[in-house]
Amino acid sequence: MAWSAAAIPDQHGRVALVTGAASGLGLETARALARAGATVLLACRTAERAEAARRQLDGEVGGSLEILPLDLADLASVTAAAAEVGRRWARLDLLINNAGVMALPRQLSADGYELQFATNHLGHFALSRALLPLLRDTPGSRVVTVTSGAHHFGRIAFDDLQGERRYDRWQAYAQSKLANTMFALELQQRLRDSGSDTLSLAAHPGIARTELQPRSVAASGKRLEAFAYRLMDPLFQSAADGALPQLYAATAADVSGGELIAPGSMAEMRGAPGRGRLPAAAVNRQERARLWEVSEQLIQRP
Repeated sequence: MAWSAAAIPDQHGRVALVTGAASGLGLETARALARAGATVLLACRTAERAEAARRQLDGEVGGSLEILPLDLADLASVTAAAAEVGRRWARLDLLINNAGVMALPRQLSADGYELQFATNHLGHFALSRALLPLLRDTPGSRVVTVTSGAHHFGRIAFDDLQGERRYDRWQAYAQSKLANTMFALELQQRLRDSGSDTLSLAAHPGIARTELQPRSVAASGKRLEAFAYRLMDPLFQSAADGALPQLYAATAADVSGGELIAPGSMAEMRGAPGRGRLPAAAVNRQERARLWEVSEQLIQRP
């Protein structure tokens, strides 16, 4: 029998932080965890979007919903959000690094970094690093970083991470998603080396209907791309189904740190959660360590 959100174990007494919880995969992840009884921190770029999500979920969930302002493209906001979590909660059982942007024309974050790399990778890297003490102090905690099948097409351009010399919006997206997977695996390696029982996993939704696709098309203005999405629409699964791999990674008893959880059918495009295929670059410890060191330098730069 295929795994579904109904199989999520009781989450009462547990605290989960979900980034990008206002819509799409994040909203569905928050809904499923709160229905199972968790206290869910709705980490969203604006308080207005978080409040709208809370109103939508109120009345259908068993756990409590809390708002956490978080702009991943602004490292000061990341620092403030992590500090607030530490002040308000004595535990953190689940950190779901879900939020992201996709295939946008080149823009810069508040800190001057290419926006896709900054939002999808650096913001989550900084948030995870800041919350690690709380996660380590919480027995059985997990970090799930949401990547994409696009990680197979990514390359970490260490000589041009910010796309200053050459920028392709899809290649920049693939780079950021490969960085997500590399981070998830490297974090697990470092947790294991330190003797921590916190698990780090990667997950991806296959192709799921979210706000990412229309926002990407609107930002690019490419009619052919919009037409291609319409042709592909029958292949897309719902956001609720797309959220299942990250929910499985976060709550299933049979997972191990360092795994990739992905849809199990149609070349990882859709279907019930299963084990996914990792990109070669993600299993290269030397490349992962290099990305970690570069990321540390970037989040510490004034």
